[in-house]
Amino acid sequence: MGPTGSPGPVGAAGPAGPGGAQGVAGAAGAPGADARLPSFRDVLFAYDRSEVQGDEVAKIGQIADFVKQNESVLVLLDGHTDPRGAGTYNHTLSQRRVQAVREALVKAGVPAERISTFASGEKRPKCTEKSEDCFQADRRVEVYFGTDSGYPAAGVRGTR
Repeated sequence: MGPTGSPGPVGAAGPAGPGGAQGVAGAAGAPGADARLPSFRDVLFAYDRSEVQGDEVAKIGQIADFVKQNESVLVLLDGHTDPRGAGTYNHTLSQRRVQAVREALVKAGVPAERISTFASGEKRPKCTEKSEDCFQADRRVEVYFGTDSGYPAAGVRGTR
């Protein structure tokens, strides 16, 4: 027998074999913080007003109770107006609305340092119809809950 020659070039890879059986699914994890968030409706306001009134006062109490019972929860308030009125005026009105809700929450026992505010004015309407029901939905302060790591997507977005 003579000397062996050098190996030849590597051939193309063959077709993939059939996939293996799917493994057993792992156990479901514990619910995260979002799973515990209650659903509060927006705090609504009368036309051209920024005072928290009537049924809306009960919402403030419910929000405050939740925050006080959950020490890691922070609150973000976002104020809105309906489209009637000038943009600058509506922005200022949404700031007054958000401040009214903030003050009511602090008065109800929520530490001020756990509340952040933002005023959107008329920029993010919920409804685009020219009706009083639609305008009422836009005259609101939206309430979002979060933690030190940020605000979850599960904001509190209510309807009438």
